[in-house]
Amino acid sequence: MEKGNYALVFCGHPFGYEVQATAKLFIPGVRFILCEDGVIPEEIPNILLTERTENADRHSPVCLRVQILLHGQQGEKQDTLPPDADRSVQEWTLCRMLYDVLHELTGYTPPWGLLTGIRPVRRLLQMAEGRSLEEAAEEMQQCYRISDAKMQLALTTARIQQPILPHSSKEIGLYISVPFCPTRCSYCSFVSHSMETAYKLIPAYVDKLCEEIAVLGDMIRRYGLTVQSVYIGGGTPTSLNAAQLRTVMEAAAAHIAIDRAREYTVEAGRADTITEEKLRVIREMGATRISINPQTMHDHVLETIGRRHTVQQVLDAFETARAVGFDDINMDLIAGLPGDDEAGFAESLSRVMALDPESITVHTLSVKRSATMYQSDAVQNTVPAVERMAELAARQLPAGGWMPYYLYRQKNTIGNLENVGYAKPGKENLYNILIMDETQTILGAGCAASTKLIAPGGDITRVMNYKFPYEYIDRFDLMMEKKQEIEAVLRKMQEENHVS
Repeated sequence: MEKGNYALVFCGHPFGYEVQATAKLFIPGVRFILCEDGVIPEEIPNILLTERTENADRHSPVCLRVQILLHGQQGEKQDTLPPDADRSVQEWTLCRMLYDVLHELTGYTPPWGLLTGIRPVRRLLQMAEGRSLEEAAEEMQQCYRISDAKMQLALTTARIQQPILPHSSKEIGLYISVPFCPTRCSYCSFVSHSMETAYKLIPAYVDKLCEEIAVLGDMIRRYGLTVQSVYIGGGTPTSLNAAQLRTVMEAAAAHIAIDRAREYTVEAGRADTITEEKLRVIREMGATRISINPQTMHDHVLETIGRRHTVQQVLDAFETARAVGFDDINMDLIAGLPGDDEAGFAESLSRVMALDPESITVHTLSVKRSATMYQSDAVQNTVPAVERMAELAARQLPAGGWMPYYLYRQKNTIGNLENVGYAKPGKENLYNILIMDETQTILGAGCAASTKLIAPGGDITRVMNYKFPYEYIDRFDLMMEKKQEIEAVLRKMQEENHVS
């Protein structure tokens, strides 16, 4: 698809974000020319016009119109709403009309229908308040035109989450960021830095990270909070050497009652960073769960995506982790990697299942603008195959005893699909569930970490750390002043809890 040859036109309405998200369900991988004033540049062959008009007297109906010219084909829909129609009703109606015309012109049916949000299960659980999940699922499917398979996936996941979710407002999560990797994968847009360029920063980064953990630990004590789950992620935390890893985990144990946490995860991740010494440190310092993430079980695909390890190293790392004593291991796979195909993904899935980890997370490739693969036609042409890969995982994993326990969607995901965590009963990762549900406060330490404070009424306050390691180190004292924002919200939450 050619960039700049698609104009998305907004006339008389403020619904640009959702309208654009709906258009991208059918026309991914392009950057629209956005015409918010209704003026369309000349010689644009593909035009998507969305229009809202109402009379000044406010007693006449609101008129909505969608008119599309796409690759020489034309389509149009109009509708009217009462003058007092709610803003959300107007927005939904306009997006539905756009969806319908694009569906007619392209013949494509997005598997998640009109749903553009990243948290389908959360939406289902919200709709289920005061009634059964099944009733809510039926309404949600009709409202958003979700396929039977995806609705069933969301419903099964919600059933597993429902008894796990309730928790006290005094229970929180803790995220510790180690934003370093041996190399940068071609699909990656996370804030992670290769050891080749950032090696000299690591000692200073570890020192500052431990200082921040101490600050957060002091807040946790003063406000009577309990850390329910700990997640050390990145990047690749095992990019640190064993001594540095021990230093970070010792800081967490010294300042936070880690022994009271229900779970403690270290995302070991890449096999080329995993050693027996590091695994013994992780185990000794109290972590109960680790991730060993091959992404694929084919050496040629690993090479294509920029990973400098082999499948055999993945197998060796898994065997070592079992020998050290880990009985809760997650493994990640990605559907849609360049150089892979359906047969290759099926083989990777089979080999990972044969290892019998406690959980398997299946991601659909999401190509962000900052990744080198962004806007590749080759990526977009794989949509049908990637859909079948996701369907294969959704069939085979539950049949093998791994049930879906959390799912989320990302922007620019191939086929607008999803990422799903599958786990054996009792091995569901609480942190993953709660970060998607957005009902628990999570304190973040480290570069690019986000602190998410959830007030009793559901209001969310986010406080971000600096994005890059050199900023985090050089401006650390200034960043610590921002902790006053966290203090103010925690203080308010404590007062509200006392009142209630």
